[in-house]
Amino acid sequence: MPRRLNLRMGMCLPCLGGAADDAVVTPDPEIRRRQLAEAAEKRQKETAYRGVKNPEAVERKRKKQEEIDKQAMTTSVSGGGGLKWQVG
Repeated sequence: MPRRLNLRMGMCLPCLGGAADDAVVTPDPEIRRRQLAEAAEKRQKETAYRGVKNPEAVERKRKKQEEIDKQAMTTSVSGGGGLKWQVG
């Protein structure tokens, strides 16, 4: 024997009372923009160091190489290279 469901209009009303508690509050646009920017930076870092076991070591090596390059540039410009032009 099949069961009959007894549906009434009043049965759904108690569950609508809690709907305001479940509503998603959207943050103000400035906070949302900041969250999106932070998420984008995090994704960039993750993709930049994909497959690298120690990203801190890679960053230290990169900074050290930049310092070496910077010193080489300043020495070559200020030192004159040791060559003199002679016209004659």
